[in-house]
Amino acid sequence: MQEYRPTSLSVDGDHAGRRLDQFLASQLPDISRARVQELIEQNQILVNGGAAKPSLRLRGGEQIEILGEPARPPLRAIPQNIPLDIVYEDSDLAVIDKPAGMMVHAGAGATDSERNRGTLVNALLFHFKTLSAVGGDLRPGIVHRLDKETSGLMVVAKNDVAHRKLAAQFSSRRVKKTYIALVHRWLEKDRGTISTSISRDLVRRTRMTTRRSGGRNAVTHYEVQRRINSPYGKFTLLRLQIETGRTHQIRVHMASMGHPVVGDTAYGAPAKIPRGSEASLSLARNFLHAAELQFDHPRTGEPLRFSRPLPEPLEQFLERLG
Repeated sequence: MQEYRPTSLSVDGDHAGRRLDQFLASQLPDISRARVQELIEQNQILVNGGAAKPSLRLRGGEQIEILGEPARPPLRAIPQNIPLDIVYEDSDLAVIDKPAGMMVHAGAGATDSERNRGTLVNALLFHFKTLSAVGGDLRPGIVHRLDKETSGLMVVAKNDVAHRKLAAQFSSRRVKKTYIALVHRWLEKDRGTISTSISRDLVRRTRMTTRRSGGRNAVTHYEVQRRINSPYGKFTLLRLQIETGRTHQIRVHMASMGHPVVGDTAYGAPAKIPRGSEASLSLARNFLHAAELQFDHPRTGEPLRFSRPLPEPLEQFLERLG
């Protein structure tokens, strides 16, 4: 790797009055303003030999020295020794029971250390060494995803051929995905289909919504397994199958019907479920579990079916409901 050499810039009079971070972002096309501000905060950018703030107004004639690498090196996932529940494994793929609380792959963050630790990808690289490269350096082997607070079955690809064939099955809706969820209140019908489209919420960007037109088609089938009338209120235990795999699909579809998934405070579920004057009940995760996964083996074509029961914390929550 070639060693980085500091860069020097001179500010001419045409840029007088501009903020330091604005000036640098305009002069360095491969660097974002956020990265400029990060370098300034780390004292990696000097103005006339001294530290400065991003908001510094330039007068013209300043000498700016950039000590740090302007463009951050691409983030690559790294192996990490994290326990995995490996349901099945062969030379082409592996099926994993992902625990709640684990992100599938790294997200945005201030540093590589913060962004690239504790994910399923980190664990996969440690246990399997080689994974498909179709998803890029940050998502090796990842064919589909589960939300951080959703547990259950995922298939990962060990080579590119398997990845593409599995992805084609997901795209053509040949993969059968079954979930178990506990939602607030009783549903009116024993079974039904929700087919409202899903799009990004323009106000709360981390959420999805069914209230905007022009979203992506999403289809969720549900069937009531049990109606619970507890001291904490009414709940419905559901078995769901999704034809599509939109972001937060089950969560946003159930919330749109007025039945948010228990524990899912992002979509309207209460953080604490009261019981009169007694202690309230809470769940530190979403009551959503990917219980079954069916697909054809990408090499042999053999139908494969895997299942996993509810994790113990969810079983215990049901018991506490009585």
